[in-house]
Amino acid sequence: MWNGKLIGAALGWFLGGGPLGAALGLLVGHQFDNQAEPSDGLGADSAARVQALYFPAVFRVMGHVAKADGRVSEQEIAAARAVMAALRLSPEQVRQAIGYFGEGKQPDFSLDAALAELRPLLRAYPQLALFFMEIQLQAALGGGGLSAAPRARLVRAANLLGLASDDFTRLETLMRWRMQGGAPGAGGASGGGARGSAAAEAERLRQAYALLDTAPGASDAEVVKAYRRQMSRNHPDKLQANGLPESMLERAKERTQQIQAAYELVRAVRGMR
Repeated sequence: MWNGKLIGAALGWFLGGGPLGAALGLLVGHQFDNQAEPSDGLGADSAARVQALYFPAVFRVMGHVAKADGRVSEQEIAAARAVMAALRLSPEQVRQAIGYFGEGKQPDFSLDAALAELRPLLRAYPQLALFFMEIQLQAALGGGGLSAAPRARLVRAANLLGLASDDFTRLETLMRWRMQGGAPGAGGASGGGARGSAAAEAERLRQAYALLDTAPGASDAEVVKAYRRQMSRNHPDKLQANGLPESMLERAKERTQQIQAAYELVRAVRGMR
């Protein structure tokens, strides 16, 4: 299950004190929702190793995905730059990221080797792997969409990081939805109004269930539980209390608004009180 709270908080890694530092402090010893705290935690040595590996791997993989169809377009370069800007990288970090992006484009770049050391370090914290893939999807979708070759590389990267196919599918749905400015209760996101076509309505409902991280076959009680869990994980006050930078609060508020809209749509369709 992907955790929206830590996906949001993870963006703080690239703000202020440099890649990963703030988030690793948040994650060490933290008990995740519905998940027991690891007995050994993330030791100082492992934390330092993640800091050394994560930032380079993000942009190397991004370059590798962009080169999947044989060339890197201006739009893909612009999308990578937009990600760097969204992450608020310092000028030095941008310079490094561009260098890593270029390394990922090289014919001899090995995706498996690039992620081999990172995967075991992230095993206890799959939220870090999901945030990694969120960045990749933002760049790929912004660079012109996902044709077969880039998608294959993204799926491979997700698998190498230990993510289930369902996790990747849910994350892709959410990223497409967010980048289109969509929300379950808004007609513009799915290409139809609240009384649009049956296909558009079905797609909106599918996205709503994906955002709630539950299934259409769930009971009403399970839907309520999923909604409360997602609101708790993504509540801006809770995120800020756990280290989310002030600059990210608007994004956190947007996420909770989308969750609320998703829940209201599901409630209406089900006739829940």
